[in-house]
Amino acid sequence: SFVLSAYGEGYRQLLVKARPEDIPTLMNEQALFFLQLSCHRDALASLSGEDAIAANLAAAEQVMNKCADMCYERHTAPEARVDSLLAEARQLAESGVKELIVIAQDITRYGWDKKDGTSLAGLLKELCKLPFHWIRLHYLYPEAVTDELIGVIASQPKIVHYLDIPIQHCNDRVLKAMNRRSTKKDIETLFSKLRAAMPDVVIRTSIICGFPGETQEEFEELCDFLREQRLQRAGVFQFSPEEGTRAAQMDDQVDEDVAARRVELLVDLQSRVMDEYNEERLGCVAEVLCEGFDSQMGCFVGRTYADSVDIDGRVCFTAAGLIPAGSFVNVRITGMEDGDLTGEIEE
Repeated sequence: SFVLSAYGEGYRQLLVKARPEDIPTLMNEQALFFLQLSCHRDALASLSGEDAIAANLAAAEQVMNKCADMCYERHTAPEARVDSLLAEARQLAESGVKELIVIAQDITRYGWDKKDGTSLAGLLKELCKLPFHWIRLHYLYPEAVTDELIGVIASQPKIVHYLDIPIQHCNDRVLKAMNRRSTKKDIETLFSKLRAAMPDVVIRTSIICGFPGETQEEFEELCDFLREQRLQRAGVFQFSPEEGTRAAQMDDQVDEDVAARRVELLVDLQSRVMDEYNEERLGCVAEVLCEGFDSQMGCFVGRTYADSVDIDGRVCFTAAGLIPAGSFVNVRITGMEDGDLTGEIEE
């Protein structure tokens, strides 16, 4: 079932170590919650305070670290009813939460095991009726992103045009070896559809280098693909054999040094793409969710719709007065620094 889990890696120790009575305040100050896929509700129901938060976060991490494909252990969980999810989301909205992150191993398959018409598209329509400011989506497998879902995302102002779509690779042979259901052509077609429907869409993806059997030519094809697609966000990872999995037992394991070098090359390539994207944003006025004041930097910090919590960059901005955490403000982007944007509040 879907359970509520607060924050990401950067907030883990903060929440686990907090006094139970302080946890609601900490959560509301950050104005952020996740709707998280897990099957641990019964276990959590018997816990309270620090134990509940620690167990909740551990359950979330367990799910997030599983991959549905054969290179990792399969993990399934029963799906929550729409009315149950909406009831939990309504409580969050009424408590002042500004951003809702709908997150699961693959949210696109929500409702596929039901015969009553339940779907992610339908769930999102209902969530958009609640008083959230932003609704963010993680993770959508490319083969399951339907035209209906694209239409809902494009037409609902509360759903940010930021989509995390893990493709892992682009070469058809490698994708098949990974037990992926999409082809390179499928991925290219999907990205074209998304950009046609939402010209401002920011696409994040995950890439694996050094999967067993990956040749130099296939790696170069991946590099060319990323240059052509110019995805604004990408996480690049080196394949790591997991004991007991089919992928770990495959022939043609790529030398670790070779795989590590490929990761370095892709990270460098993707860094240039992201820098170019940030350069294009200079001079524009962006809506920013303020996350507080950084006393060491001497400025406020926040995120735009293009930045998910803990994994993307930040906007560091100045303002004449106090900006409460959780406030949305307009910031004129004036510079770049180490992948982050800098700016000043637009009065």
